[in-house]
Amino acid sequence: MGRAQRGGGPKRPWAALALVTVLLPVVACGGGDDGGTTTLKWYVFDEPSGAFAAAAERCSEASEGRYRIEMALLPANADEQREQLVRRLAAEDTDIDIIGMDVIWTAEFAQAGWILPWEGDVADAATEGRLEPTVQSATYDDTLYAAPFTSNTQLLWYREDRVEEAPETWDEMIDQAEALPPGQNDIQVQGERYEGLVVWFTSLLESAGTSVLNEDGTEPELEPEATRAALEVMKRLATSSAADPTLATSREDQGRLSWESGSSAFMVNYTFVWPSANANAPDLAEEMAWARYPGVVEGEPSKVTIGGINLGIGAYSEHPEESFEAAACLAGDENQLQAATDGGLLPSTEALYEDPRLTEATIPGTDILAFPYADVIKETLQDAVQRPQTPYYNDVALAISRTLHPTREIDVEGDVEELRSAIERALAGEGLL
Repeated sequence: MGRAQRGGGPKRPWAALALVTVLLPVVACGGGDDGGTTTLKWYVFDEPSGAFAAAAERCSEASEGRYRIEMALLPANADEQREQLVRRLAAEDTDIDIIGMDVIWTAEFAQAGWILPWEGDVADAATEGRLEPTVQSATYDDTLYAAPFTSNTQLLWYREDRVEEAPETWDEMIDQAEALPPGQNDIQVQGERYEGLVVWFTSLLESAGTSVLNEDGTEPELEPEATRAALEVMKRLATSSAADPTLATSREDQGRLSWESGSSAFMVNYTFVWPSANANAPDLAEEMAWARYPGVVEGEPSKVTIGGINLGIGAYSEHPEESFEAAACLAGDENQLQAATDGGLLPSTEALYEDPRLTEATIPGTDILAFPYADVIKETLQDAVQRPQTPYYNDVALAISRTLHPTREIDVEGDVEELRSAIERALAGEGLL
């Protein structure tokens, strides 16, 4: 559990809504070399604080003229990012040297031959000191295909003026919320039919003791008792008096806004909600505390889905050696630290969660610590879980979200089998009806 704290660390620029800011469209960039300096293209979303641009400049200077990293900015929407990259990579585009990859793309891009494996010393450098789940997110078929860079996961946020003690399970949280007056007891989760619903279900499923897919990712696991337990949580919340009326269309940012309106007692969400509440609802932020994501089984800790950005190397790059070196530099600790303190993007290196430059950083214009929850996030990330690692991830995710949306209509018994059937069709490439 945590509580708002004050600190005397250095004040730093902060992109309070880094994960929800509208990003710029892709820019057209010419490739090639500048005299004796190789130009490397880094395809990545337009991180609004400027931390990624600073990393590109820092690593370009460190190369002492051997290469210069030029950013090629991808669209705001993750699906649009993937679509653009898939089209270019399928066409064997040599312009793509380094790729800022969502963690869920690893298996697809690797299986298609669109990214190069990391081997030897460069692989060692890319994984040294990293949290193990971040390395797992960059691995497919026992081979490393990317360098872990930034990470994220969700916490439980709650109102200390309404809740005496953070709940340890979802059932306990719903019980506590239902005991509060209407208008003060909402629980904010991501219930729209999109990726956030897949994240919610995956975290509940893993916390209940099973996975979407078996260990080699070839068929559903979905142990029936544990799957029912996860679905029961979703159904109970959706039909509870503590459910937000807009649950079926709620995403991360809608949850943030509802939280800041004062109608909620609990919220599961990413850490961007902390600087946002301090900026937009400071009185509420004074009552805002955090704890580990609730579990499903009493006495068993939750297993929470990991997110983040890894750095892959385009298979058709004309400069793979320089690209590996540059990507390893971009993913280095100093650049991770700046992405965290300037942009709110969590590190993948474990030791940085105890670095005073992170733990003592403050939200600008205040003496409020920017990362007072660092110990809880680190603990959560140490045993975080992956979304289904399969080249057919998009189809599997659609099978999950279409089966379970809206959550108030979940059929706990029937949907156990419906999920299995829909995912089997997705893995067989049969699409969705």
